[in-house]
Amino acid sequence: MSCTFTALLCLGLTLRLWIPVLTGSLPKPILRVQPDSVVQVWTKVTFLCEETIGANEYRLYKDGKLYKTVTKNKQKPANKAEFSFSNVHLRNAGQYRCSYNTQDESSGYSDPLVLVVTGHYWTPSLSAQASPVVTSGGYVTLQCESSQSYHRFILTVEGQQKVSWTQDSQYNISTGKYHALFSVGPVTPNQRWICRCYSYDRNRPYVWSPPSESVELLVSGIYEHYEPRLSALPSPVVTAGGKMTLHCASHGHYDKFILTKEDKKFTSSQDTEHISSSRQYRALFIIGPTTPTHTGAFRCYGYYKNTPLLWSVPSALQQILISGLSKKPSLLTHQGHILDPGMTLTLQCYSDINYDRFALHKVGGADIMQHSSQQTDTGFSVANFTLGYVSSYTGGQYRCYGAHNLSSEWSASSDPLDILISGQLPLTPSLSVQPNHTVHSGETVSLLCWSMDSVDTFILSKEGSAQQPLRLKSKSHDQQSQAEFSMSAVTSHLSGTYRCYGAQDSSFYLLSSASAPVELTVSETIESSTWSLKRPNPPIPTENQDHTTENLIRMGMAVVVLIVLSILATEAWQSHRQTHPAAGN
Repeated sequence: MSCTFTALLCLGLTLRLWIPVLTGSLPKPILRVQPDSVVQVWTKVTFLCEETIGANEYRLYKDGKLYKTVTKNKQKPANKAEFSFSNVHLRNAGQYRCSYNTQDESSGYSDPLVLVVTGHYWTPSLSAQASPVVTSGGYVTLQCESSQSYHRFILTVEGQQKVSWTQDSQYNISTGKYHALFSVGPVTPNQRWICRCYSYDRNRPYVWSPPSESVELLVSGIYEHYEPRLSALPSPVVTAGGKMTLHCASHGHYDKFILTKEDKKFTSSQDTEHISSSRQYRALFIIGPTTPTHTGAFRCYGYYKNTPLLWSVPSALQQILISGLSKKPSLLTHQGHILDPGMTLTLQCYSDINYDRFALHKVGGADIMQHSSQQTDTGFSVANFTLGYVSSYTGGQYRCYGAHNLSSEWSASSDPLDILISGQLPLTPSLSVQPNHTVHSGETVSLLCWSMDSVDTFILSKEGSAQQPLRLKSKSHDQQSQAEFSMSAVTSHLSGTYRCYGAQDSSFYLLSSASAPVELTVSETIESSTWSLKRPNPPIPTENQDHTTENLIRMGMAVVVLIVLSILATEAWQSHRQTHPAAGN
């Protein structure tokens, strides 16, 4: 370890050690230590006491007391003496000085030199708050943390400009650990910023814990002209176990791109490749099979091989969301599925599962909005996503997801919700209804949407309906585009105001202006009205029913009887007439 600290001098002077004062006019010696002033236990350490006069004897003092004496070796006429420790122990830690004697007088003491021995206590951990990537000239907060109750933490920075900071430890109730926060900076690209931290007891200031793992600060923002761009393919939302590709590209000829995750759990670099068609340099980072730990925000940077610690300005953050198998929430809009530009739009994600937060994603987009949920009186968790004023960019398909605070895994996706924007194509279709605007329940109705302009798809919408609009591919007929929306066995709930729109396949969610509204009324038949009001029993006759048929039958039978009687009477009369002449003869 190569670490000497200017702070150690101040640390030693605060102990107010008693040092005997030596008199004399000899120049004071210089005390050095090899390999460093901070060493691990059992390391070999050598103190060098150097002077320019030519001494006979050298003395080494520890904490104000004579520790060792070395007589000059006449075989080695160099003006210095070595005091070696083959295996440094914790008891060797302390503040050292040296002096020398000539035949006539003694020198003064050298400046103090502190030897710190590490390896006692438990090893602390060091982490960068937010990110170890720092903009040139900026500051970063580093946290040193330990489970043991140490009085102080010290943070060191290696390199040519060796500096250190010391902080009292603080207890963190939420983690049950002791920690200290260090603000480091301004971070500049003229040195390497390799940081470690130690802990120690203030009563033993020269005995430290083992060093933490190092955290190296990386300086970004050096190359401002070519900002990389990061995108997720095919989507920033991936099902757990799937794969995704993060695409980093720039017009600048960087040798490498590096991909980082904001929580520092992921760092990967790739050589760039030149894409002649787009005149860009890019690198593809394939991630998968994905797990919930991949959820988070990613950035990418460019750099050159000869300066690997100096990075470009960062790309914009790319949020990644890993969805799982927990119950999907629902997504709805209170403003309708087809909106005019300038309207305000709010999408609501809700679930009967007690999710703590919800995320909204527009399919094909890069952004993922997240909101904390609220609990309703009916036991639902709800989050409202206000998208502001509607424009052509608002159109698209949306999905939402739910998650619990203690988990990085998101739920399965809600069913998709299409948001369509009207007035985006320079045409207005027409809408007609067949056979009539008013039909009876159970009949078949056709709504015909047509346009003299070329249209790929027609959309039929019912005013006030929560259902998604209907879509049909257009057909060409009599030099016009048309689509027939046929509804059989209609019922009264299909009554309402209908409009139709045209759309092109190249802009699926951007519609034409609306057709003139068409009213459809579905009336119930007499039979269906009666059946809807009464039980399905056969009708019971009453005294007030019509008796016309029965009277006609009776009259008919009377006529028949009269005819028969007339015939019999006629035959009897003729028979009587024939009998009287015969008797006269």
